[in-house]
Amino acid sequence: MRAQIKHKMNVLITGAGGFIGQALAAALVREDRASSITLTDVTEPTAPESSKPIIRCVKADLTLQEECDPLLTKELSHVFLLHGIMSGAAEADLELGIKVNIDATRQIFDTLRRVNRDVKVVFTSTTAVYGPPPSPGFPLTEANAPSPGSSYGAQKLISEVLLNDYSRRGLLDGRIVRLPTVLVRPGKPTGAASSFASGIFREPLNGEKSILPVSKDLSVWICSPRTVVKNLIHARDIPTELYGSGSCVVNLPGITVTIHEMLAALKSIGGQEALNLVEEKRDGPTEKIVESWPAKYDTTKAKQLGFEDDGTLENTLKEYLEDYGITKK
Repeated sequence: MRAQIKHKMNVLITGAGGFIGQALAAALVREDRASSITLTDVTEPTAPESSKPIIRCVKADLTLQEECDPLLTKELSHVFLLHGIMSGAAEADLELGIKVNIDATRQIFDTLRRVNRDVKVVFTSTTAVYGPPPSPGFPLTEANAPSPGSSYGAQKLISEVLLNDYSRRGLLDGRIVRLPTVLVRPGKPTGAASSFASGIFREPLNGEKSILPVSKDLSVWICSPRTVVKNLIHARDIPTELYGSGSCVVNLPGITVTIHEMLAALKSIGGQEALNLVEEKRDGPTEKIVESWPAKYDTTKAKQLGFEDDGTLENTLKEYLEDYGITKK
């Protein structure tokens, strides 16, 4: 299904200082189809190891038009929009969430539609656009109406609707992918309400304490970083006509796991010593946000478009240990 790329690509990745942006940039370098890759974030991103001179790293505040304009050129062939204020932070600071998740994103869309209508825009959204499912365990599809239970979900949905309309009108070529919770994220905790899901693996495996702010009975929809990156690249390559006339929104594949299952997986890798480093400390605001996210999806559309299924939780943890050099305790 993957389209043949006949010409070298000129790529822009926003939010490129994050670990998904870094992993995506490294994958694009290995792929060797791009003639230039620009990485931008509010602090200057680093270029992936063994990258080539095609990488350019730029510090930019995307809420400022004068800092957007030099990045959004007619030479671009593909833009991956990964920037954003995450769920917990967007809930805590409404104005900042609106400024970054809506205003800056619209500014990018509007600039691109004026200077480069042919550019392919891969916009990373979230399953947080949905509210609670009609019934427990109900598998949601793209046909189910979103009803966000958080400001983050609402802000992402607004940007989805705008890009979908611009694509309908032929002003941009949008590809909207709703990401599951990505597990395991390396580095420090983020402002995402789901940050604990990575923290209960990452910190204990490094011999550090981690807080579990939600019930062990909670289920979450997750996906490994490797699969997410593969699917972002696949979204870039799907021929426009395959999305059909209705919508360019796709719920990416993932798997449903409970917190109980996650803790059992931690014990199997790090032993009781690692498990003892997880402290249960319920946090009402975090729990309310995460409980509003459905945990089961019917990803038939994604599979029809050729997106890759995720593996098991055990395989995801194995990949994390391999990719980030964590030594099992």
